[in-house]
Amino acid sequence: MILPPRQRPDNPLRGVVLLVVATIFFSASDTMAKVLTASLPVTEIAWLRYVAFVVLAVWLDARSGPGRFRARRPALQLVRGVGLVGSAIFIMLALRRMPMAETSAISYVSPALITILSIPVLGEVVGLRRWAAVVVGLLGVLVVVRPGTAAFQPAGLFAVACALCWAIASVVTRKISGVERATTTLLWSAVVGLVVLSAMLPAVAVWPRPGDLALGLLLGVVASTGQYLMVLAYRHAGASLLAPFSYMQLLWATAMGWLVFGAWPDGFTLAGAAIIVGSGLYMANRERTRQLPAPQPGPV
Repeated sequence: MILPPRQRPDNPLRGVVLLVVATIFFSASDTMAKVLTASLPVTEIAWLRYVAFVVLAVWLDARSGPGRFRARRPALQLVRGVGLVGSAIFIMLALRRMPMAETSAISYVSPALITILSIPVLGEVVGLRRWAAVVVGLLGVLVVVRPGTAAFQPAGLFAVACALCWAIASVVTRKISGVERATTTLLWSAVVGLVVLSAMLPAVAVWPRPGDLALGLLLGVVASTGQYLMVLAYRHAGASLLAPFSYMQLLWATAMGWLVFGAWPDGFTLAGAAIIVGSGLYMANRERTRQLPAPQPGPV
């Protein structure tokens, strides 16, 4: 989701509250998606989700005035849209086979992948300490996935692919944030995703039961509302302040996974999640430090 420039004074508390509520909505949408994967193809679930996403994007676009769909960087908008829809598909593929806590923990390796991609795409220089944090984050994923052991689940690779797609979309967002309107990017992402999913849908579609159809549309509303709340949160507070609170989604995912599916993460998952979160928090802090103005010399 693109982070629009704030047009009002900072209100950190409101931003934190909005983001925490957004993480609850995201976990709720993941829970509904996991339920639906038992009866509907992943592509169809994602398509229902994007129908609601397009409605939200069109509504926001209408409020912003005409002509918002004209993009200055259409190729990058296309890449971002494909990255987001890839993230949605891969997270559902992972949720279909894995508990929610494990899936969420692995997907939070995205800050490490964003750091790696920012070098060729944004031309950023990554220092030794941030590289160390990247390595630690990837090691945390290995702790959760445990390749080479009986506990290894290949579906964990879907969660990694989700994180990679999200990282691609995030880096592209940074690249176009200074030249594209927020509503333009939101609308492009929604439309590109719906077009891609509509092209894929005929090959896998099944006729949904009324209950599945209603839950799928509700999933789209909940997920899109979460995205909108995130946009509002970043209008009131900076990314460095909000970044730690985004990890609360791991708590909600664990709680909902236990309440709905009776799945509780084991010690390796909890340890790996702690490593991944620690790595992400350190990178967020380094990003905040890099953006601070240089100290001015005092009077002699």
